[in-house]
Amino acid sequence: MLRQGPIPLFIHGMIEYIAGVAFIVAPFVLKFDSGTAKAVSIVFGVLILSVAASTDAPTGLSRSIPIKGHVVLDFVVAVALVASPFLFSFTGDGKATAFFIALGIIHLLLTIATRFLPRVASTAPS
Repeated sequence: MLRQGPIPLFIHGMIEYIAGVAFIVAPFVLKFDSGTAKAVSIVFGVLILSVAASTDAPTGLSRSIPIKGHVVLDFVVAVALVASPFLFSFTGDGKATAFFIALGIIHLLLTIATRFLPRVASTAPS
């Protein structure tokens, strides 16, 4: 069952586009020390942009990924972001590690708080 959080799906989609761009530019703006962290950040950025653009949502472009699939991908991405510094061995790069863990937690909270279903108007008898 899809959640009914307070954040509209349109806002969720816009935040994902911003996050995708942030992952692509962060290694250069924040000056990540680890080459691996730079590469992983860019890959995540492209992945997030691709999923956002491919989802059947108000901000989707091709609308080929159903909302339920998008929700599953969001949870997977959030966990992968938090785990990335450990999986790809760049915990020595404090800026990159903090960025990945913080954005992973924010992505998880955004997913939990999103209203993935449109509000249903109550149909009270007349």
